[in-house]
Amino acid sequence: MAFATSRGLIAPEIAGPTAKTLVLVLVGYGLWANSHLRGLWFVGLGLFCNALVIFANRGHMPVSAEALHKVGMESYIPKLQQQYDAVHTLMNESSRLWFLADVIPVRILGYTNVISLGDVYLMVGITLTILDGALEARRKA
Repeated sequence: MAFATSRGLIAPEIAGPTAKTLVLVLVGYGLWANSHLRGLWFVGLGLFCNALVIFANRGHMPVSAEALHKVGMESYIPKLQQQYDAVHTLMNESSRLWFLADVIPVRILGYTNVISLGDVYLMVGITLTILDGALEARRKA
């Protein structure tokens, strides 16, 4: 949806709420159906943090210009000012729950991005789930 919105194929007013609702419903159901996997509790926490900041900011995830500068992604600032996709916007003084927004600059092994605390929880949860699955498979072998 973000790609289609940035290309003018779908209006942001339609794509944004539709995509966000679908993600919450589908991922939420998947987490509920697999709640026996302990690592998924972190995934749920990450989803909750990201949903909270997005809904608090009228459906958009604020992105820190300072963090973008730190990782050399300042070329995205004009795009974010124009809300070129259905999810992200440039952080400003009216952004709510800024500490849950995309404020963490990341540059690791060729990966460059600005992420949120919710994204960190998501990554930790996914990693724990994979490790737990691998350890369980090894115990059964």
